[in-house]
Amino acid sequence: MNAKPPETFGLDRLQTPIGPALLVSDAEGALLALEWEDYEPRLRQLLRLQYGAAVLKEARAPNDTRAALTGYFDGDLDRLDMIKWRVAGTPFQRKVWTALRTIPVGTTTNYGALAARLDMPKAVRAVGHANGSNPINIVVPCHRVIGANGSLTGYGGGLERKRWLLQHEGVALKPASRRGRMAA
Repeated sequence: MNAKPPETFGLDRLQTPIGPALLVSDAEGALLALEWEDYEPRLRQLLRLQYGAAVLKEARAPNDTRAALTGYFDGDLDRLDMIKWRVAGTPFQRKVWTALRTIPVGTTTNYGALAARLDMPKAVRAVGHANGSNPINIVVPCHRVIGANGSLTGYGGGLERKRWLLQHEGVALKPASRRGRMAA
């Protein structure tokens, strides 16, 4: 039985105002993953789930990808639309991730509304799980999904990064609860 050899992807690092980002690209220059350096094990797990055994080798991400991300962090929020990306995932995950791309910059939605938008109003938990399995932070804006009560909910890169990203995009957030951090 011939096993498929592992795919090789390029791994680059980009300094951002909220920490170093890891960028994973394929041979055609499509962005496959964007994760925070302190969450590298999560990145590797998501890649393994989507692509099987994958080899990451140090390689600079395409200049247009780097420029678009740098532009985003410098305040040109629409630059994310210029990034060529692709995801594997299940058909359901890809449907959720495609829907995430339709949430406009500077706005948020909640899991129930996203499930309803997909004509699956009872699939709130499944939508939440797919959202949490998104391998391309920021570009596929899972950070724009918040709790139904307006609170920040889980984010693979940590709630402080989620807060920063939303404020960077102009979203007015509810103040933190009196008990300190918001519930995840």
